[in-house]
Amino acid sequence: MEGSVEFNSREACKSSPLAAQLFDFSGVKSVFISANFVTVTKESDIDWYEITNILREFIRGYLMDGGKAFTSNPFADQKQPEVVSEASLPVSADQSEIEEQIIRMLDEYVKPAVEQDGGAIIFRSFENGVVTVALKGSCSGCPSSTLTLKSGIENLLKQMVPQVTEVVAE
Repeated sequence: MEGSVEFNSREACKSSPLAAQLFDFSGVKSVFISANFVTVTKESDIDWYEITNILREFIRGYLMDGGKAFTSNPFADQKQPEVVSEASLPVSADQSEIEEQIIRMLDEYVKPAVEQDGGAIIFRSFENGVVTVALKGSCSGCPSSTLTLKSGIENLLKQMVPQVTEVVAE
């Protein structure tokens, strides 16, 4: 699968039996699935120690038993507001040279590191020097994501693309 999908409710999981079954566990708030990882976001009233091992073992067993993450194209469900995918996020068809350069920098330098931590970063727009990105998976709501965004991603883009003055998450 190319891209990533975030499910924010069990009802949105028509294309993903894995995500649907993860919502059966108490405390699961959202499920983010990409080509090589699954990220589960928990409800704030549940401690990680209560569910980490159970979820890890379930996912491992599910996949080892031949379970599929998707039974149909997950992007077909994008009309449902609970399903968020890179494909469902609007990107201008006529991107400027600067936007293309920003996207190349994100793809080459930022995405691999973010994906390694179970997250995703998606370019949304570039206006008046400000790059707007969407953070998904483990990056969404992570306390250190702001630091990474400002001191890592923003500094990189400012150095590589002089027209960039700031990077913000939507």
